[in-house]
Amino acid sequence: LVSGGSTMAAAEVARQMSEGARNLSLSGHVGFDSMPDQLVNKSVCQGFCFNILCVGETGLGKSTLMDTLFNTRFEGDPAAHNQPGVHIKSNNYELQESNVRLKLSIVNSVGFGDQINKEESYKSIVEFIDAQFEAYLQEELKIKRTLHNYHDSRIHVCLYFIAPTGHSLKSLDLVTMKKLDSKVNIIPIIAKADSISKNELQKFKIKIMSELVSNGVQIYQFPTDDETVAEINGTMNAHLPFAVVGSTEEIKIGNKMMKARQYPWGTVQVENESHCDFVKLREMLIRVNMEDLREQTHTRHYELYRRCKLEEMGFKDTDPDNKPFSLQETYEAKRNEFLGELQKKEEEMRQMFVMRVKEKESELKEAEKELHDKFDRLKKLHQDEKKKLEDKKKSLDDEINAFKQRKTAAELLQSQAQQSGSQQTLKREKERKN
Repeated sequence: LVSGGSTMAAAEVARQMSEGARNLSLSGHVGFDSMPDQLVNKSVCQGFCFNILCVGETGLGKSTLMDTLFNTRFEGDPAAHNQPGVHIKSNNYELQESNVRLKLSIVNSVGFGDQINKEESYKSIVEFIDAQFEAYLQEELKIKRTLHNYHDSRIHVCLYFIAPTGHSLKSLDLVTMKKLDSKVNIIPIIAKADSISKNELQKFKIKIMSELVSNGVQIYQFPTDDETVAEINGTMNAHLPFAVVGSTEEIKIGNKMMKARQYPWGTVQVENESHCDFVKLREMLIRVNMEDLREQTHTRHYELYRRCKLEEMGFKDTDPDNKPFSLQETYEAKRNEFLGELQKKEEEMRQMFVMRVKEKESELKEAEKELHDKFDRLKKLHQDEKKKLEDKKKSLDDEINAFKQRKTAAELLQSQAQQSGSQQTLKREKERKN
């Protein structure tokens, strides 16, 4: 209650201060008009970061376009078409133009669209974007934060490369852009636009925008609220999607060396706006709206992720009565809820443990009973076998005794017969003598 009262009091004081502010005129120069210059100097000293995600099928010229955009040659080997799945490859670079330093991250979706089953091609891309948001959120929630020198890896723009089929968007393109439009600023571009004619290209652009609108895909619109860029941004919004051609080769055209692609039928100049929209893309992406892309990433996409994540964790701004709800109160409520759930789970685990112990005891008793029964059966079987053996032994002993008796009687009869025979022989001999 004390915490809630102090929070409401602080909010009331802040409201009164904002409502009670008065406009005053200065009688002389003070100096706070140099704040913009101070901000510029500080920003230049710290440097800037910009992270680009390139999504598109293998072979659409994503790496070549990046090289052409930043007028350099980034490292990287061409990807093969036999990738088992989509994996994200991120490369970080440090660039400097005049006295401005830029930390550039180019993230490529390697293997996108190369699989037979493309249902989950977008998942690794969405997971990567969410992982960068999560890393930034975790840094924000730390007690000791270092956001001033934290390397911001959140994706500021997604260049979605569309194959120049001239017909319509593939279902993979629509599904992927629909999954990404709430997480990143999407700028669709038609890759290798020199492979279709101008009439086909214009019809293809109209078809793409029609399909995006009908499927509810929200692409990045160049802002028109700033008067200094409202006119050019409004014009460029009508040219979306940009049809681009990339090349790092320079060819001499007239007296100038220009980036171009040489074909047997002619030359396509990359920076010639009548040939492709590369210059329009570079103007919008880098020279006019780079800071707005960074701002939109933070204020729109990251805030949406942060709000959803904190709401999942149980944090909210107002209570059921629509009154301000402080972080302290949210923490206490969440802590009490967590402790209640912990106690409930502890009780459930205890009951489950007791139940399992009883089940185990019952199983052990049953097993013990089975062992006793088995022992009794074996013991009885042993006794029966022993009795049978003893009976058999007794029978054999009786037979042996009877045999011995018969043998003795036979021997006795034989000896008597021999004695009787010898007596008769003696008697006959006596009779002969006489």
